[in-house]
Amino acid sequence: MSYEKVNYTDVEPVSGAMHFLREPLKSRSVGVTIVRCDPGWRSQKHDHTADDHEEIYVLMRGEATIRIDEEDVSMESGDVLWIPPESTRQIRNSDEESAFVLVSAPEFDDGSEQGSWSLTGFTG
Repeated sequence: MSYEKVNYTDVEPVSGAMHFLREPLKSRSVGVTIVRCDPGWRSQKHDHTADDHEEIYVLMRGEATIRIDEEDVSMESGDVLWIPPESTRQIRNSDEESAFVLVSAPEFDDGSEQGSWSLTGFTG
């Protein structure tokens, strides 16, 4: 089979909110997590220094605050946030349910001196 498919609701949540999908999707490098946050829910403070993973948080619904290295970053539906591996982060949900897609992977080095990607063939 050349693909893997999973419905996140079939994956048991961790901490009551986080559906980790890397293993069910058999992904080797990219982590994907669906987070359904109840009102007032908070994730554990953590960083990714040890595994050198940067993260991108996409808030699909609701409002939340992400605490990054002692700074609060407010997010609303549609906001996307990049966080480097060494920064401590914590999701602090508002008083309404919210939903995130979290993506993590090792930092990308394409080997070029300029660090540019070719966008040929991409639209949008």
